[in-house]
Amino acid sequence: MLKTRVIPILLLQNGGLIKGEKFKKHKYVGDPINAVRIFNEKEVDELVFLDIGATLQNKTPDYSLIKDIASEAFMPIAYGGGINSPNHVECLFKSGIEKVVINTHFSLKPNFIREISDIAGSQSVVVSIDVKKSLFGNYEVYSHCGTRKTGYNPIDYALKAQDLGAGELVITSIDREGSGKGFDLALIQQVADAVDIPVIAQGGASNLNDLKIVICDTHASAVAVGTLFTFHGKHKAVLITYPERNILENLFHD
Repeated sequence: MLKTRVIPILLLQNGGLIKGEKFKKHKYVGDPINAVRIFNEKEVDELVFLDIGATLQNKTPDYSLIKDIASEAFMPIAYGGGINSPNHVECLFKSGIEKVVINTHFSLKPNFIREISDIAGSQSVVVSIDVKKSLFGNYEVYSHCGTRKTGYNPIDYALKAQDLGAGELVITSIDREGSGKGFDLALIQQVADAVDIPVIAQGGASNLNDLKIVICDTHASAVAVGTLFTFHGKHKAVLITYPERNILENLFHD
């Protein structure tokens, strides 16, 4: 396993993979099973699948698809989307998932994190925190795939998730997601310095050096990457890939 985790993060909608920018303008980019096979060959250590369709359409997780993904994968899978009951969590683990990612339901029922961490253990519960800057430059947490304000700033929200039993956090800058403008280093550092659990940085990577910068400058524990591993070239041709292992090892060597 790589010393610093570099995790492909893949978005699902209606059974297919999609990708967009700033949580908008999503387009179809491929079949999830084919993507898993590519990442198997690249010896990826971990994958995250987020079904944004399940959240927005108020659907439960697609267990059939999830079982197919998990059975094909050689690595641990984390899944988020449509999870709002302990039964969902139990069914996901039976389907082969090793971590659950909670976003919207944490905003609605925060104690859900404590409930499922008691069942699964905190190491299997990840809280995803989506953040946008206001017109006044303040950070605000959004839920429901970036469509609703929660009324929280990211530090208080992250501390609340930690206190309730989350074992890990994914911090995503909505303003940077899919943009290739680099990570929001100030956002990631503020959250990572405030909590004692691992923080995964997401949103804005344009090249491998961006991954090194966010790890070195913010105390993030890992990076989650979408666009960089999905599109290729200035015309953004779809090419799902992953860097060679020795390249990533050398990247974080220092």
